Amino acid sequence: MSAIVDGPPRPLRPQLAALRICGSAMVALGVFLSGFVISEPAPYELVMAAQIPLWFLLGLKISRTVAPLLILLLLFNIGGMFSLTVMQDMSGGPMYVAVSLFLALSAVFYAAIVEDDHKRLSLIFQAWVAAAVITSILGIIGYFHALPGFEVFTLYDRAKGAFQDPNVFGPYLVPPALYLIWRLLTGRAAGAPLAIAGLLVLSLGVLLSFSRAAWALFAFSAIAIVAIMLLKERTGAFRLKILSLSIAAILVMTLGLAAAMQSKKVHDLFESRAKLVQDYDGARLGRFERHKMGFLMSMEHPLGLGPMVLGKMFGEDEHNIWLKSLTTYGWLGFVCYIVLIWWTLIIGFRSLLRNRPWQPYLMIAWVMLAGHALIGNVIDIDHWRHVYLLFGIIWGCAALERRYQSDLRRLRIADREKGLERAAPEGTAAARPLLDC
Repeated sequence: MSAIVDGPPRPLRPQLAALRICGSAMVALGVFLSGFVISEPAPYELVMAAQIPLWFLLGLKISRTVAPLLILLLLFNIGGMFSLTVMQDMSGGPMYVAVSLFLALSAVFYAAIVEDDHKRLSLIFQAWVAAAVITSILGIIGYFHALPGFEVFTLYDRAKGAFQDPNVFGPYLVPPALYLIWRLLTGRAAGAPLAIAGLLVLSLGVLLSFSRAAWALFAFSAIAIVAIMLLKERTGAFRLKILSLSIAAILVMTLGLAAAMQSKKVHDLFESRAKLVQDYDGARLGRFERHKMGFLMSMEHPLGLGPMVLGKMFGEDEHNIWLKSLTTYGWLGFVCYIVLIWWTLIIGFRSLLRNRPWQPYLMIAWVMLAGHALIGNVIDIDHWRHVYLLFGIIWGCAALERRYQSDLRRLRIADREKGLERAAPEGTAAARPLLDC
C-alpha cells in the first residue's frame, strides 16, 4: 500500500527539495496564524494572500476531484456579489464579499496542497495544535486576571483568546483537541503526558469561552471520534484500550471541570450559560423569531438582502448559517452551500474507514465538519477560517483516495497483462474490494 501511496522514490534536485520544505513551512505558518485574529486584516490573511498565488504560479494544480469545490465556492460567492446590487447602503458589503472569496480560495488551496503531498496533513495539525494551545493559554490567563493587561483576551467575562469573539474561539479549539485525543488513544505511552496536558488546556479554553455551540461541538465530536475508532479497529485488545483511555479521559476532564467550578465566577457564568434557551433566544424579536422573519423575507428576495443588512434591521446578526446564506448570498448561494456541505460529507464518508496514511486526519476533519453543520443552526460560520481548512482537508483526502484507486487499478491491469495474479496480504487495504465505498 505504501508503494502505491508514495510511489517510487523520485530524486529531487537540492534546490527543488529546499523549495518544497520552505513551501510546507509556509503552509504550517499560515495554519498557525489562523489562531490569532484579533483584528482584520490579520497576519493570517497577509501570509495566505502572499503564498496562495505563489504556490499556483510555481506549479500547484487543481485536480478534477477538487474542481467541484472550486466551482461551488465560486458560485456561492457570485451569489454574494449579486446581493450587493440590492443594497442601498453599500458600507462594508464589498469587503465582506471579498473576505468570503478569499476564504473560498483558501479552501481550494488547502485541498490542492494536501493532494500534492499527504504528509503535509501531519504538519497542518501540529501547527493547529500549537496555535490552539497558545491562544487558549492567553484566554485562560486573561479570564482569571493572572497577568496585568491580559484582559484584552476576554470579552463579556468570557475567554476569547486571540480572537474577536468567544463563539469563534471555542470551536477553533475543538479540532486540535480531537487530534490530541486520537494521539492519546493510538500513540505510545511516552507521549501521553504531553497529549493530556495539551488536551486539558484546550478543554479549559473551550469551557471558559462559555460558548454553548463550542460545548456541544466538543461533546459531539469526542463521542463521534471514539465511536468511529471503535468501528475501524477490529481487535478486542485495541477496542479495550480505547474504551479504557476514553473512560480515564472523561474522569480527568470531569475532575478538571469540578476544580474550575470552585471559582464562583466560573460557576455563576456556567450556570447562566448552560440554559438551553436564553432570554435573547426565545424573547420577542429574539434569535428564533429573527430566524422566522428572516426566512420569510428571504423568500421575497431571490438575490438576498446583502451582507449584514439583517443585522442592521434587527440589531443582531442571523446566527444561523442557512439563513445567512439566504440573506447574504441569495437563493444561488443558499443552494450552493447546501450542496457543498452534503457533497463534502458524502465524499469524506466514502473513505472514512479505509486504512490510509491520511485516514486519521480525514476522520477528524469529517467529524468536525459534521459538527459545524449542526451548530450552524444557531451560529454563523461563513467567515470562520478553520471551517474552510476543514473543507480543504476533506476534499484533498478525497483526491488522494481517487488517485490511490486509479494507481491500484493500473497495477492490477499491468499484472493481468503479464499473466500474474497480484494478491495483497490478507487484511491490508489493497486486499479489500475496490467497490467497498
